[in-house]
Amino acid sequence: MMSTRVYDLKINNRTEALGIDNPKPEFAWKFATSADNAIQTAYTIQVSTDKEFNENLTWDTGKTTSNEQFGVVYNGHPLQSMLGYFWRVCIWDGSDTQSEWSEIAYFETAALDLFYWFGKWISFGQSVKNDKRTLYLRGSVDLPASVAKGRAYISALGWYRLFVNGQDVTGNALVPRFTPFDKIVEYQTYDVTQQLQSGMNIIGIAVGDGRYRGHLGFMKRRAVYGNKLAAFAQIHIELVDGSKLTFITNEQWVAGTGRITESDPIYGERVDMNVSNDDWMTAPEPPARFTPVYILPPSSRKLVAEEVNRVREVERLPAKRILSSPSGKQIIDFGQNLAGYVNIKLAGTKGTKIRLTHSEVVGQDGELDTNYLVPLPWLLKPKAEYDEVLLSGELCWFHPWFTIHGFRYVEIDGLDYKLELDDMQAIALSSDLSPVGTFECSDSRLNHLYRNVFWSMRSNFTDTPTDCPTRERPGWTGDLQVFSATATKYVDSQAYLRRYLRNLALEQFPDGRVPPVIPSESSDFSGGISRFFSYVSNSTGWGDASVFIPWTLYRYYGDRIVLERQYESCRRWVDHLEHEARNNRGRSRWFARDLGDLENYIIDSGFHWGEWLRPGEGITSIFWSALIPKAVVATAYFAQSSYLLSEIATILGDEQNASRYAKLSEKVRTAWRAAFVQDDGCRIGEDKQDDYVRALAFNLITADQRQAALNRLVELIEQNDNHLGTGFLSTGMLTHVLAENGRPDIAITLLLQDTQPSWLSQIERGATRKRR
Repeated sequence: MMSTRVYDLKINNRTEALGIDNPKPEFAWKFATSADNAIQTAYTIQVSTDKEFNENLTWDTGKTTSNEQFGVVYNGHPLQSMLGYFWRVCIWDGSDTQSEWSEIAYFETAALDLFYWFGKWISFGQSVKNDKRTLYLRGSVDLPASVAKGRAYISALGWYRLFVNGQDVTGNALVPRFTPFDKIVEYQTYDVTQQLQSGMNIIGIAVGDGRYRGHLGFMKRRAVYGNKLAAFAQIHIELVDGSKLTFITNEQWVAGTGRITESDPIYGERVDMNVSNDDWMTAPEPPARFTPVYILPPSSRKLVAEEVNRVREVERLPAKRILSSPSGKQIIDFGQNLAGYVNIKLAGTKGTKIRLTHSEVVGQDGELDTNYLVPLPWLLKPKAEYDEVLLSGELCWFHPWFTIHGFRYVEIDGLDYKLELDDMQAIALSSDLSPVGTFECSDSRLNHLYRNVFWSMRSNFTDTPTDCPTRERPGWTGDLQVFSATATKYVDSQAYLRRYLRNLALEQFPDGRVPPVIPSESSDFSGGISRFFSYVSNSTGWGDASVFIPWTLYRYYGDRIVLERQYESCRRWVDHLEHEARNNRGRSRWFARDLGDLENYIIDSGFHWGEWLRPGEGITSIFWSALIPKAVVATAYFAQSSYLLSEIATILGDEQNASRYAKLSEKVRTAWRAAFVQDDGCRIGEDKQDDYVRALAFNLITADQRQAALNRLVELIEQNDNHLGTGFLSTGMLTHVLAENGRPDIAITLLLQDTQPSWLSQIERGATRKRR
């Protein structure tokens, strides 16, 4: 007899289902069965405020013929704010046999309307020039009875930690995530039922600089979104006698300083262990250093519920060895490159200052090397990422609260004794995304490469997808455009990528251009987007993330909803490219053959990063290539984005625009062939490997030109001694193009190549994550 089990129920692709603010949440589930080749043919979903489902059903789909198991949108009675709902699923298989009901799942709504928020944003009462203080806040509420249910809705301008009666509610999560803070801020929902008690309750919130006020990006600008840290909290409490009350951040709170004197997301944390960490969060009266708070004036900033599982501890790694540098410092090797921090046991006399400096490498001289943290040392001076602890004379365990480092090695300076391996662990932080696949084969080098890619993704998928966990850390659009499909093979990244696209649409320029990093690290407070970022917001391959990533989500998750949400953003980008092609002709093609009307479909002006970082290119040629745009690259992306947009329009039923963008794409392809293809595909563009990769991957050439283009690509690879010669944009497509066009032998040769430039050369040199 067949047995079918429905399991892994999710709301909005999240396992953490407290505090959703989407009135039309999406349901998903999986099923397991003992039958061969089983399929789902129908389902029933029931949603109720009653766990027994005997009454108060808000949605009962009945038997609904469908094979959908995810993205099933709620279509029942309107959900109510701040309310809990139970739900369950059963399915029918191909023989019309019904399964048992799934286990009951639960979710809670938060504020479905903005008028539910009446807490206030609070900060220090006294302003300080160039303020670097960590904000400590304290409030108290006296409860007349025991608590049946407590929910804390909280956010901050800066990273925060929430304490209720001295108990750490937040844990080591880095919240809130990086958003365009001048537009939206995410809040978190916590179950604080167990922490609240009858009688006096002390609520403490500590806020560090985080991405709001900390250093950001290549130029390490600080206080981009504001110079006042602040917090917002609204705690809904239901007592055992049925009465309800709400406790909020307001004028009755007090603010002061504490143990953390400074914090920065990049440059680390400064901590004074001589300052009590208990007096502000448990003592009956606040410390004398605490004074009345300042209420921030109203702003257009919108509170939205978090959409992705939090950045938190995902793995704890032991120290592998302790090195002694020639200068006498102890260097801890954790054996793995990661993003996170160190938890370390420290002892010493009162007033001793201990510095923990983080790096990915130890130099050939045996000393910790941090010079790589600045890509242009002639322009900017290196600045180490370090935490600093002032000891109190008592044995203590230390780890930072409000920073994240990229490192394998940590140099300890200031100790007068030898550390033991058990005195420390490395805490890896990442978005807590569910793994979806594994890989293992007979070649240990490929297994190592797979693990390196995983650790690289883990270290960069933090509160926004970054380019590296060390020096710059912005969410470059081009990086995610290239990597998003790979991410789907490792973890369930649907919600994570959706969130990035939401921020992209918020930051997109009115004319359709897309900032090169998301969030754009700019606000009216800091004078708007920088001239440089505004200038490079035109770049194809990077701005095309607005189209490519939604398409990736559709391809790998069948996510039609994200296509609907991002459709206007996609159109604005492609319409911008169309405008650029029609209205500008760049100096790079002043002397090129005139193509007549087809010139209106060639993009050869504005800034484009192009095929960034081809192997062997020096810094001069790299920047020269960007300043003199390569129309062969830019126009190829114009063709592909307009094609993908026509496909998206078709899926969404917009037949008129589907036809328009399909015709546009074909015109661009025709123009591209006329401008850049010679000898029936034997020579394309600048005759680089990537020119042929794009021609084949994007179907830019005709069917009878494909073999010649493939042959020339193989010839270029063989001329390069079987090494790849592609740069940033096309390396990820290279082996796919070869395999899909009949040359898997060359793809495998490239994959197994172990001398530079290659994937495995990094393995041979001992890398433990994928290098940039």
